[in-house]
Amino acid sequence: MKTFSYYSVILLFSLYLSCAQDNPPFLESPSEINYSYETVVDGIDIPWGMAFISESDFLATEISGALYRVVNGEKAEVEGLPEVYVRGQGGLLDVALHPDYINNNIIYMTISANTEGDSEGGNTALYTAILEGTSLKDVKLLYKATPNTKKGQHWGSRIVFDQEGHLYFGVGDRGNRDVNPQDISRDGGKIYRLNLDGSIPKDNPFVGKENAKEAVFSYGHRNPQGMVTHPKTGKIWEHEHGPKGGDEINIIKPGVNYGWPIITYGINYSGTPITDKTSMPNMTQPFYYWVPSIGPSGMAFSSSGVYPDWTDNLFAGSLKFEYLERLVIENNKVVKREKVLDKIGRVRNVVEGPDGYLYVGVEGKGILKIVPTK
Repeated sequence: MKTFSYYSVILLFSLYLSCAQDNPPFLESPSEINYSYETVVDGIDIPWGMAFISESDFLATEISGALYRVVNGEKAEVEGLPEVYVRGQGGLLDVALHPDYINNNIIYMTISANTEGDSEGGNTALYTAILEGTSLKDVKLLYKATPNTKKGQHWGSRIVFDQEGHLYFGVGDRGNRDVNPQDISRDGGKIYRLNLDGSIPKDNPFVGKENAKEAVFSYGHRNPQGMVTHPKTGKIWEHEHGPKGGDEINIIKPGVNYGWPIITYGINYSGTPITDKTSMPNMTQPFYYWVPSIGPSGMAFSSSGVYPDWTDNLFAGSLKFEYLERLVIENNKVVKREKVLDKIGRVRNVVEGPDGYLYVGVEGKGILKIVPTK
């Protein structure tokens, strides 16, 4: 059993503090509150995913296994879901509309699933279906991560699209950090890229590589909990939970190794080190990292101008500290952080709706809409 001396602990603590000091700026609270919120729909305990069909019509997932269609604030449960394997952090996760939903009514869902019929647990799966009113038809499994495990942590998962007809989704390391994230022959700890029909793009970075999962687009991830397509650049932005410290924001690039767990700015929850390295050759640095961890979940850019002071700002929920975080980015760097809806509850998701407003999923409260007051 590995032990740590007094001096090792002091060195580790010093490293942890230096990481925090090198991670500017200090989280600020707004000097003037110029927004309020209204409840759009309640009665959704853990509102994990949201997908807007129109300004008054959207889908919302409840992690325990319910998909709701909310029209003018009234929710109805959608029938026809595939079986959901609810365990730990897993369940019914994200939902997204096909880019041509208006013509084909196709939706996508990431679900914790056991499709093999064994007793070994489950893993993250990507499904597609046709939405007809409050029923799902033609449900298809597009991708299922393996192997199954009874571990309850780190399923991921968000779904986004690029501007070239591809779908991206994430799967966490499934609690097997020493094997999954760095091994491209295994699922887990990865961002995946597929064509909209579930086939693998020919230009994926590991197509034709021996012993590689060809759907993998990037690797070395811990637990992706937020993903969004940048409204101006079209690049895929992702954030993921670190351990104790070291939550990351990454800009996803093909074939890139994001380092987990070889490099990290976090430590074990026990206070012991995971690694003494925060950088290594051929492993990319995060765009930004949080120390201490905020437990980020959900991710959105405000691009509409509905909130004049927030245009082009990035938003992420904090599960740990129960607020929505606003990050101001200038010259490719985070220059300011601010709490929005402080102490509102565990923020699980944030989405910019088609009306330009930010909609926030809060555990125990449902879906909230942020409204500017001036």
